[in-house]
Amino acid sequence: MLTDHYPWLLEPSLLTMVVRTLLALVCAGAIGYDRNVHGAAAGMRTHILVCFGAMLAMSTGQYAFLYYSSVDPTRIGAQVVSGIGFLGAGSIIVTRGNRIQGLTTAAGLWASACIGLAIGIGFYEGAIVGAVAVYVTERMLRGLSKSIRPDKTENSENDKNIK
Repeated sequence: MLTDHYPWLLEPSLLTMVVRTLLALVCAGAIGYDRNVHGAAAGMRTHILVCFGAMLAMSTGQYAFLYYSSVDPTRIGAQVVSGIGFLGAGSIIVTRGNRIQGLTTAAGLWASACIGLAIGIGFYEGAIVGAVAVYVTERMLRGLSKSIRPDKTENSENDKNIK
């Protein structure tokens, strides 16, 4: 593990916060950039801000625990996980014909928040692996997803039957 070789990465310090911030920028920036390229509602800046905010929240929980031992370091992180749902819900819309859009954007924002939480507590390897997995899922699986999606004429026929 990275922190086995560099234990100072677990201590709250200016250098640690710079490393965590840069890692959040890189991880969420790559995910958000891909979303920007494909015209998603939430792009690079949004993903970075979500990841950075979650990282800072988790780092604050860790800091509070180290210096005020009666504090549970996971409480702030738990609020991030539930709070991000409101941001994600805002990116989901139902369009004409009862078609839902924005689910992948919402899921990406939630995943970016979780990556930020991992960075914030010092689980760097998990954050990096998670960011790569999200990027691959959003980038590489897009074509596969489109190839197995039902034909639009089939959807519009189903919509007529529902009404």
